Amino acid sequence: MKLRLLPLAALLLMASCGTTRTTTVSSTSANAAYGAASTPGTVTTVFYDQYPGASNITWKPFDPSTAAVDWEMVGWPTLNASDYVVTFDHEGNRSTAWYDANGNWIGTTYEISNMSTVPGRIGNTIRTQYSNYTVESVQRDTWKGNSAYEVKLRNGDRKLKLLVDENGTVLKSKEKID
Repeated sequence: MKLRLLPLAALLLMASCGTTRTTTVSSTSANAAYGAASTPGTVTTVFYDQYPGASNITWKPFDPSTAAVDWEMVGWPTLNASDYVVTFDHEGNRSTAWYDANGNWIGTTYEISNMSTVPGRIGNTIRTQYSNYTVESVQRDTWKGNSAYEVKLRNGDRKLKLLVDENGTVLKSKEKID
């Protein structure tokens, strides 16, 4: 009897050692249909191939009013409610990525909380060209072989948003006065 159960126990043990992925579904009724189970396989496959080891994953429909990226600044293609947003933890960062309905990756961003991790040339640009401003936030945006940093600055009631490449070159800027 023991000899018959040994192969079964070994099989169960091997099956339990596979890769696990934790996926959560937003609890709001509007987003419930966009859980991983409802997200097309092509979209989730691209995501898991791109971000192996991602955890704490939440899928939602795209909503332009809550986008963490300034779409006009980065020049990403326009998305709509049939496209997908996924928020996840990867390599120590809380990241957000966007995919269209066909599974094409649009881009990814994450907030940078420690300015010492920003490339030195970007810090030099901010210190030399925007010394009157205070840094409010920095996020790293990546898309189709490109990366840049969205830097939000403030000087009193003046707000400035910059898109800066890895070399410290300001690609775009927007100013707003409160």
